[in-house]
Amino acid sequence: MIPVVTPEEMAAIDREAPEPVEVLIGRAGWAVARAALELLGGAYGRRVVVLAGKGNNGNDGREAARLLRARGVRVSVLDALAAPTHLPACDLVIDAAFGTGFRGAYRAPAVVPGQRVLAVDIPSGVSGLTGEASERVLRADRTVTFAALKPGLVLEPGASYAGVVELADIGLDTSSASAQLVESADLASWVPRRDPSAHKWRSAVCVIGGSPGMEGAAALAASAALRAGAGYVRWASPGGVPAAKPLEVVGVELPPRGWSSEVLADHRRFRALVLGNGLGLDDGHRGDVRAVVAQRDVPVVVDADAITLLGSSAAEVAGPSTVFTPHDGEFARLAGAPPGPDRLGSARALAARLGAVVLLKGPATIVAAPDGRVLLSATGDARLATLGTGDVLAGVIGALCATGLDPFRAAATAAFIHGEAGDLGWRRGLVASDLVEHLPEVLGRYAAD
Repeated sequence: MIPVVTPEEMAAIDREAPEPVEVLIGRAGWAVARAALELLGGAYGRRVVVLAGKGNNGNDGREAARLLRARGVRVSVLDALAAPTHLPACDLVIDAAFGTGFRGAYRAPAVVPGQRVLAVDIPSGVSGLTGEASERVLRADRTVTFAALKPGLVLEPGASYAGVVELADIGLDTSSASAQLVESADLASWVPRRDPSAHKWRSAVCVIGGSPGMEGAAALAASAALRAGAGYVRWASPGGVPAAKPLEVVGVELPPRGWSSEVLADHRRFRALVLGNGLGLDDGHRGDVRAVVAQRDVPVVVDADAITLLGSSAAEVAGPSTVFTPHDGEFARLAGAPPGPDRLGSARALAARLGAVVLLKGPATIVAAPDGRVLLSATGDARLATLGTGDVLAGVIGALCATGLDPFRAAATAAFIHGEAGDLGWRRGLVASDLVEHLPEVLGRYAAD
C-alpha cells in the first residue's frame, strides 16, 4: 500500500526528519531534475522554465534548475508571484509555485498549447487535502511528489490535473500514515486462497432485497456474490422471488412484513448478509432492517434502500462488522449532511460515529474504519457511474466477507476489483451486468488455487 497523508500530517513528518531541510531539498530537487530529463528525452539544446514560489516547493524547483543547468539545459527561473500572464515558449515547464499546503486562490500563467508540464509535489493551486482546484491550474503531464501521496492527488479534480504521479523517496518516515492507497500487490496477499476441503456453506451469502417490481438490484448483487467466490447464495425477498432469477441462486420468499424473524432464524448458516438492494422504502421494512443489522453473528453489508431506511438512527444498531456503502446522497441520510470537501475526514468521522466500516463511493473510493484507518481505491472510471453498479459492489463485498476477509479489507478489495472489472468493459455502453461477467477474470489475477 502507498501511504497517503494530509498536508498537516506531512508537515509533522517534515519536522521530525533526522536530516536538515537542505538535504531534503537536495534529494527532492534531484528527483524533479531526473523526471524532467526523462520528459525532455535528454539535455542538449533543451529549454526549461521553472515557476518557483517562496517556500520549500519553490526551493525544490530552484534546486532542480541548478542540477539541470549542470547537465546543459537552458533554464529560466521565474518568480511565481511576478510571472507574466503567458510563459515563454520552452520544452518543459516545471511548476514549483505552491505545494500541498496551498490555501486561497491562484491563477496560473498560460502556457503554449501542447507544452509539457512537470509539477513539483502537486499542481499549484490544487488543495493537497481536498483535490479542489483554483480558477486556473496548469495541467501536469507528470507530478513528482515526496514521501507519500496526498489526498489531493487521489481525489478529483486534483487527480486529473496531476497526470502520472511519481512517488519519490527522500528519506522521510511515513510509518505514521493511517491512510493508504491500495495496489494490486496488496490483493495478491489479501484475497483468500481456496480451501481444498471447502464446501458451499463455508462461504455462503444471503442477499435480502428485491421486493416485487425491484428485483433487478438484488439479482445483480446475488450474481456478483456468486462470481466473486460465494459458494452458495440465497436471495431472500419480501413478497417473493421471481422465477427468472439467476439460475444458480436459491430463492426464498419472505413475508411482506416481519420478515426479519425468518432471516434471523438461520442467519448463522451464512458467512455474510447483503441487505437493501431493491428492498423498497416502505416504512414497514424499517424495524426488520434494524433487527438484521443489530445482530452481531454475521457481517452485514448495508446498501441502497437499507441505508435510507436506517438514516440518522444507523448508529443505534451498527457494529464493527457492519459495512455501509453510501454515495453522497445516502451519506447525507446517515450523517445529516453530505460529505464536505475533505472527503477522507468526512468518511472517517462517519465511521467513528457509526462504529462501523464506511465505503464512500466516488471517483476515488474511500473505505474508513471506526478507528480512523482509511484505504483508498483509485481503479475504475466514469463508466461505473451507471444504474446497478453499486449493487454489484455490494455483492462482491459480501462474497469477500464470506470467504474470510475482515469487513474493512473486504470493502477495499471489492472496490479495487469492481474498478478493474469496469476497466475490462466496453468504452461506451457498459452496464452493471457486464461487471459481473468480468469478475472471475479479475479475481483470477489474485486468487490462485
